[in-house]
Amino acid sequence: MKLLVTGGAGFIGSNFIIYWLRKYPNDTIINLDKLTYAGNLENLKSVEKNPHYEFIQGDICDSQLVNSLTKRADTIVHFAAESHVDRSIMDPAPFVKTNIEGTYVLLEAAFKNKVKRFHHISTDEVFGALALGSSDKFNEKSQYDPHSPYSASKAASDHLVRAYHTTYNLPITISNCSNNFGPYQFPEKLIPLTITNIIENKKVPVYGDGLYVRDWLYVEDHCQAIDLILQKGRVGETYFVGGLNKDVNNIEIVKMILKIMGKDETVVEYVKDRPGHDRRYAIDWSKINRELGWKPQYDFADYLKTTVDWYLKNQQWWKDIKSGEYQNYYKKQYA
Repeated sequence: MKLLVTGGAGFIGSNFIIYWLRKYPNDTIINLDKLTYAGNLENLKSVEKNPHYEFIQGDICDSQLVNSLTKRADTIVHFAAESHVDRSIMDPAPFVKTNIEGTYVLLEAAFKNKVKRFHHISTDEVFGALALGSSDKFNEKSQYDPHSPYSASKAASDHLVRAYHTTYNLPITISNCSNNFGPYQFPEKLIPLTITNIIENKKVPVYGDGLYVRDWLYVEDHCQAIDLILQKGRVGETYFVGGLNKDVNNIEIVKMILKIMGKDETVVEYVKDRPGHDRRYAIDWSKINRELGWKPQYDFADYLKTTVDWYLKNQQWWKDIKSGEYQNYYKKQYA
């Protein structure tokens, strides 16, 4: 297989590339990444000299570049996106351009060059929010109801991908995943932010009352799900990928991390809630389990311990990130 992976220097994309080259050493991967604040080639040190891997710095909105790279691939795995809700509230423009226009450019190139599969990575956030305490879950038939500029831009990209399948018969698949966590995650997200702040003896900021609920998916489980979808998934189908069977709210997660790291709750600092904060997400991943045999390999508590251990052992990686531009964002967001 010859893969063009977009956003492969980001958190999930880099984990996917490492996973894929380990499992399929004879396949080739072209990694197209703009290297925005969240792109980090340090994530890919283990594969950078692999003769089956090539990195290209570039923008998915560059139609000439995208078309030239697509000619060399038979499969596109599209991770590239502006993905942080807080940043989309501050400035929606990059989200509209990258997530909508960039996806359009890729779809055009995929159609023109007759790729065998276009796989689009999306999110559960496009479906809005569920009520706290309910047993409701999002599934593949849920109605779209995005609440932030980020989720609205991802919803638009989902619709474009499906339109290219329906209108032009482009062989697509889509996966809507829940919140990922694990190695190489940019430390603006809840779990790595909590871990790294504890290591630095800083307060851990928690939005509002801390009762917001997300489904949590370990990144390598996500990579395995994408693998199964590419190998066995039905063209034109959407598959939901989640990691939990029961709700765990944000403050519970913070407390679990505190316990793992031997700290008490005095480090928790409740901060002003963000606008339009969705209360609860939950994913019904029974379809991918039933049709493709996928399920998480271990439980959330085990994965959380593994993740804490990774950030403890790789402090230089995240300390380099938490300097410079990130500090300006952090002060503005949690002032």
